[in-house]
Amino acid sequence: MVWTPHGTVATIVERNGKFLLVKEISNGKEVFNQPAGHIEADESVLDAAIRETYEETGYKVSVDSFVGMYIYKAPTNGVTYHRYCFVGSILEQDEQATLDDGIIEACWLSLDEIKAQPELMRSPIVLKCIEDYLNRPHQPLELIFEHI
Repeated sequence: MVWTPHGTVATIVERNGKFLLVKEISNGKEVFNQPAGHIEADESVLDAAIRETYEETGYKVSVDSFVGMYIYKAPTNGVTYHRYCFVGSILEQDEQATLDDGIIEACWLSLDEIKAQPELMRSPIVLKCIEDYLNRPHQPLELIFEHI
């Protein structure tokens, strides 16, 4: 059997004490997640984070720093995800953007609102990424080297 982890990105965007999340459908259930998704062939992780944030929220962002890498094996499908989590800053909002299939809406939630409904998070790493963003030093983007 060949083991193939899925490379993904996520972006933490904070504004006025609230975090940009997406409400989406996963396994037939409405859940919250950071703007996140798979890295495409020949795409850098930074470009993937910028693209996924835009496609899922309509916000154009810059990627400013690196929070960390998170490995999660989803119990629903047995897939192992390797998530590169970044900090982003809003550059502008495209109110006419068409959001990806499965995305219901982009929304802003406080840490308390997120902690109050852990069962609505797509996975435990949604909260873990936010807590690390708040409590750990952010790393410079130069930490990541890609030869694509």
